[in-house]
Amino acid sequence: MTTNNQIEQFDFSVNLLKSLLWQYNKAPNLQGILEAKQSWYDANQRDFWSNWFSNVFNLETANEFGCNVWAIILGLPTTLITDPLPNAITPFGFDVTNKSNFGSSNFSSTGTSQIGFTLAEKRLLLRLRYRKLTARGVIPETNQILKDLIVPTYGSCYMLDGLNMTQRLVCGFSIPSALNIILTEYDLLPRPAGVDQSIVDTTFPVFGFGPTNENFGNGGFSPYE
Repeated sequence: MTTNNQIEQFDFSVNLLKSLLWQYNKAPNLQGILEAKQSWYDANQRDFWSNWFSNVFNLETANEFGCNVWAIILGLPTTLITDPLPNAITPFGFDVTNKSNFGSSNFSSTGTSQIGFTLAEKRLLLRLRYRKLTARGVIPETNQILKDLIVPTYGSCYMLDGLNMTQRLVCGFSIPSALNIILTEYDLLPRPAGVDQSIVDTTFPVFGFGPTNENFGNGGFSPYE
């Protein structure tokens, strides 16, 4: 599986015409048989394994089927099942008969639901899972994983060691909801046992007393890191 571009490259081609001796070069029937067999090998040997490599083996290019195969291998479902909220209140609604709970409280769920991901998000989810399983959990290694898998698509981010059994992921971009679910619900970034992890989005404007009175008079307090 290509996670760090160190996988061996394979040549799946087979050249049957090499077995044709020079004295039979002008034997049209024999040459026709070998050419027909060559066409069969091109379709069923070279193209098959080339497609299998791209669609299944390589997680950077795997299709839906390939992601499902890797989900079984890595023991990670690519669809998140959310349980109903315990002691859920009556959901907010616009029911035409009694307007269930209209004007009161908040949204809630009394049943299970599914959260799906795009193909690109599934690849990211599975690659993060693989890297976590093979990582030591140290900050430099985690930052390399972020550099390889998160930064190219979403933007600058890095992990900080709090030196007090905590670590903090600092993101210089607005975190999309799907990525937030991947990082929080699946917990796919390496961390030693017992270490708490938090995520900071530095794109939120903060209240401050700086030279420019940045965001003074608006919003609430929020840490940059």
